[in-house]
Amino acid sequence: MNKIAKAFSGKKAFIGFVTAGDPDMETSRQIILKMAEGGCDLIEIGIPFSDPIAEGVVIQGANIRSLANGTTTDKVFELTKEISKETDVPLVYMTYLNVLFKYGYDRFLSRAVESGISGVIIPDMPFEEKHELSDVAEKYGIDVISLIAPTSDERIKMIAEDAQGFIYEVSSLGVTGVRNEIKTDLESITAAIKAVTDTPVAIGFGISTPEQAKKYSRVADGVIVGSAIVRLVEKYGKNAPEQVYKYVKEMKLAME
Repeated sequence: MNKIAKAFSGKKAFIGFVTAGDPDMETSRQIILKMAEGGCDLIEIGIPFSDPIAEGVVIQGANIRSLANGTTTDKVFELTKEISKETDVPLVYMTYLNVLFKYGYDRFLSRAVESGISGVIIPDMPFEEKHELSDVAEKYGIDVISLIAPTSDERIKMIAEDAQGFIYEVSSLGVTGVRNEIKTDLESITAAIKAVTDTPVAIGFGISTPEQAKKYSRVADGVIVGSAIVRLVEKYGKNAPEQVYKYVKEMKLAME
């Protein structure tokens, strides 16, 4: 059983996201370790990109701040290499295809596995193009995580049957961000996914409260929270690690 599978084994997984280098690399390291300590079963680490088209204003802002601080892909590799020595919680990168394409798929994935990474999430990579990356990733034992959106419809079976690690079920149309209400029929989408695969399903985009975490962890195998955590980082800066720890702990407890 690989590390991502273990994150879902016997429990509902709480998955947190944070952008590397926001507000700075050392604080990022502390935040990620506090996320693990607070109860994250898997942590998504964003490699900042200048045009993060899946992101709302909160995570866009984090990308801008991180890039302005001089964050590079190489610095993120070094960051996660340090973190992976201090926690067994599986780490995955979330970024955009141009980052990997420019770096070179083989070179990027080689560095990623050396840095303790178990998977990658690439929101702007069409399913039809997945294997140009996943065929290389397979050499390194890195899962390329698939996303299924409310508009996937007849594509659900095709995407789900080919999924690795876990499936990122997008809760709503549009970009990432805190939502007071999620109106999508996630029960039906999740059922359609589970009818064709045993790969765990985690719901993300818009979840921010303990009540939402509890509700959607009953629907799927896990929940993903990004913007709410990044908003704490924006608000508290260098003092964010403890605030993030408290928030993650509260969310995880709501799911038990």
